[in-house]
Amino acid sequence: MRLAETVIIPPISTWLRWRFEGLGHVPREGPVLVACNHISYFDPLAQGYFIEKAKRRPRFLAKVELYKNPVLRTVLRGARQIPVRRGSGERAPVEAALAALRAGEVVMVYPESTVTRNEDHSPMQGKTGIARLTLASGVPVTPLAVWGSQRVWQRSGKRSLKPGRPIWVKAGPPVDFSVHDEDPERPEVLRAVTDQVMGELSVLVDDLRARYPKEWANR
Repeated sequence: MRLAETVIIPPISTWLRWRFEGLGHVPREGPVLVACNHISYFDPLAQGYFIEKAKRRPRFLAKVELYKNPVLRTVLRGARQIPVRRGSGERAPVEAALAALRAGEVVMVYPESTVTRNEDHSPMQGKTGIARLTLASGVPVTPLAVWGSQRVWQRSGKRSLKPGRPIWVKAGPPVDFSVHDEDPERPEVLRAVTDQVMGELSVLVDDLRARYPKEWANR
C-alpha cells in the first residue's frame, strides 16, 4: 500500500472533493470485513482511501483478470491483494481472506463481483461469498458505500476527470450475523445474510444519492 500512499492518494486527494462519513465504524485494530458497492472502476481507490483515512490498510479480493497487466500485477501483489477467479468456486480466495481476518486485517469484498449494471447505479443482488466469510470468521460485516465515482471511470471506458468532483464515501455500523452460527452452510441462510448485506448497502447508497450536490449529478 506504500505505492497508494505516496503516488496515488496525493493527486486524487487534491483533484477531487472528498467527503468521508462513518470513519468511526472502522475499528483501529482487529479484523474488519467490509462489503462495498460497485459503481465504477474508480471505487477501489475511493473505498481504499476511506480505509486509509480510518488508519487501516485494506486487502481487496481482486478479480484475477487484473493480474494480466504486468504493472498492475506488481502493484496488486505488492499490496497483498487477494486474486479471485470469478465463477470458479475455488476455495483459495476464501481461505486467504479468512487467514487475513484471523491475522486482524481489513478485508474488502465487492459482493456483486462486478460493476453494477443497474442504470441508476443501485446495488444488484450479491453473491454469497460475503455471507460465507462473515459466518466462517465470526467477523461482522461493515457496509461501505461510495457515490460520485460513477462519473469518473465506467466499464464502457468513459471517463470524466473534472477537478473538484465530489466523491462521497460512507460506512454504516457493522452488522453481526452470529445468530446464524449453527447453520452457516444452509443455502437459504447464505442468501438471507447476503441480501441483508446488500440491503444495508442500498440504504447507504440511497442516502448519499439523495444528499449529493445536484449540480454534479450529471457532469
